[in-house]
Amino acid sequence: MSIRADNRHLYLQVIDNIKQNIERGVFKEKERLPSEFDLSKQLGVSRATLREALRILEEENVIVRRHGVGTFVNAKPTFLSGIEQLNSITHMIEQAGMKPGTIFLSSNVQVASENDIERFGCQIDEKMLFVERVRTANNEPVVYCMDKVPQAILPEDFEYKQESLLEILEKQAGKHISYAVTHIEPIGYHEKVSPILQCSPETALLVLRQMHYDQYDEPILYSINYFKADKFSFQVLRKRV
Repeated sequence: MSIRADNRHLYLQVIDNIKQNIERGVFKEKERLPSEFDLSKQLGVSRATLREALRILEEENVIVRRHGVGTFVNAKPTFLSGIEQLNSITHMIEQAGMKPGTIFLSSNVQVASENDIERFGCQIDEKMLFVERVRTANNEPVVYCMDKVPQAILPEDFEYKQESLLEILEKQAGKHISYAVTHIEPIGYHEKVSPILQCSPETALLVLRQMHYDQYDEPILYSINYFKADKFSFQVLRKRV
């Protein structure tokens, strides 16, 4: 199992070796890796070299290290999406061949906050519809969603108890979402959200804060979505200019 076969830095060889062993099933998902002592001995490298490789693998979300317990192989994400594609959560779940569902937690009408006034350019006394939901895939909770929409753009008989809020806005309010400005933040355990999503203490979350606009650049929807990081992976295509 020694990896001293090419001229690259040893920690890069260690990274490739561990990834290959995961792909081949030598190290299975959610399985604990050998101890640092045993693994460094098997690979023929120092523990310092191994620790550097494990550090990078953890940053890449390939493994997770639990203090006092060991190092474990992360499960591959179920849902993959290019972050440049504005897909609904419903569509992402369906693309993975799973059944989307919704658990409604709360909804109410609120007076616009200072942040709402700044985001939507609305009046001080304008009303906002706030909806709190959990999205499920084959009945498993995978995303915690908080959405705000100006009540003025909604018809009186607006009904939001369906799956995709983007589709509901288009069909019932005549508002087509063309693009969104997104801020992504990885976080660890969240006191409120993690239990709702049935996350273990070591499961990270990806928070997407998004302002959605229509084709006329009018702000329509502001959302904060908490994704289980072991289920979702977002990628972006970057082009050199």
